[in-house]
Amino acid sequence: MSQAQHLSAESLAEGLKDWFASPLGQEIAACERQMADQLIHTAFGYHLVQIGYDASVKLYEPSPVSHKVMLCPRMALGMDEHTIIAQPHELPLTDSTMDVVILHHALDFADQPHQVLREASRVLRPGGHMLIVSFNPASFWGICRRSKRGARVPWVAHGFSHWRLNDWVRLLDLTELKSVSAFHRPPLENERWRKRMVFLEKWVSRFPTYSGVVLMMLIRKDVAGVTPLKPAWKTRKLIPFPVAEPSARNKTARGKSV
Repeated sequence: MSQAQHLSAESLAEGLKDWFASPLGQEIAACERQMADQLIHTAFGYHLVQIGYDASVKLYEPSPVSHKVMLCPRMALGMDEHTIIAQPHELPLTDSTMDVVILHHALDFADQPHQVLREASRVLRPGGHMLIVSFNPASFWGICRRSKRGARVPWVAHGFSHWRLNDWVRLLDLTELKSVSAFHRPPLENERWRKRMVFLEKWVSRFPTYSGVVLMMLIRKDVAGVTPLKPAWKTRKLIPFPVAEPSARNKTARGKSV
């Protein structure tokens, strides 16, 4: 059992809110907003829900979706009227009603991350998009996490790599469209040391793997059982040749011969 499972939803929400308000948390949040801007601005629809523990970090602002709601496990100051209080693994939403679902570190701190992902897939309509935001263990985050002791948020996060998330997505018959990672430097609490590590951003970002602290995956829920249409240039059409109708004289001749 991980340390995150020992913490209640209220403790996780309060801890994440305080951490995202810190200088390091604000840098991570700004990085996440910039990444989300590049991924969900083309996801259209009528209903969007962001599922997470901290309502202060809103990644859906650039989305063209008209109706946007936030889902968190507990009430907190600053929440607007478009907020739902519920658990991520038990969504009070109807099947196939959401056009866009954002999982903002909802898998990182869940007792049952598979169930959270299944619930998100259940409420997502066919053709809709899901955005998974996770702390990447295959980054400097994983190295710094080992040096952190005690059940502290956010260092108690599970953290899921790209290959594991891709495996879970495929099991639910979802399609990965694009994945990106960012913040390629150690997430140190000391601001002076973070500034000294800026040179690592360009160097590590050149690696051919997902090595950023923040990992985002854009997913689409395809319609099952639908046969894709063939492109028009692949469809062969028969050319109708004119065929002469038999004349009355030929019909009479055939009748006499018989």
